[in-house]
Amino acid sequence: MSAGLHIAVFAKAPVAGSAKTRLIPLLGAEGAAEAHRIMTRHALRIACAAAPGQVSLWSAGDPAHPFLQACCEQFKVPQYQQQEGDLGQRMATCLRTLLSGNQRVLLIGSDCPALTSADLQLAAAALEGSARMVFTPAEDGGYVLVGARCNDEDGFTAAFDEITWSTVEVMAQTRTRFAALGWQAGNDWAEMPMRWDVDMPADHLRAVEAGLLPAA
Repeated sequence: MSAGLHIAVFAKAPVAGSAKTRLIPLLGAEGAAEAHRIMTRHALRIACAAAPGQVSLWSAGDPAHPFLQACCEQFKVPQYQQQEGDLGQRMATCLRTLLSGNQRVLLIGSDCPALTSADLQLAAAALEGSARMVFTPAEDGGYVLVGARCNDEDGFTAAFDEITWSTVEVMAQTRTRFAALGWQAGNDWAEMPMRWDVDMPADHLRAVEAGLLPAA
């Protein structure tokens, strides 16, 4: 990878009963928290493979949680706390902060075991061309990766303000907002091959069948 790439990983403290709650009917509270731990380690592993020494963990919840501290030690990454606000505000703040010192920044969550380091490299490469922002759409209508190469306030406003997060409309709304700006798909913003994340019990079973997660 060329210089100037940084990858941020969003994760929350894996507290049983508050982590991956939609998996609790299948796995129980502790099982859902353990699934989150496994997927967070996966996200950090692929990020470190794609951008060695240029990865950070952005946590929600208690930053002193032993798991988060252990991840920082294992992967040798700094930890920052996500700021207040909705998901869009938190992502925008993260990107703005990191772009002050990096040419390109990718941001991924911690619930997509199907994502690979090759996927991250592909997204980073898109930012070396004309694309100001890059996304990896998710099958559920959202996205599992967002990246940018500059602090583009028009783009950030379109991408992160007044989006109905955690719905099937997220990526569609983002495209509509960009089109209203006059941005051209494939030029001003790029979309990578679609991936799927693990939110619901059926997603977890799919990941187990694919060998991406251990059986409960």
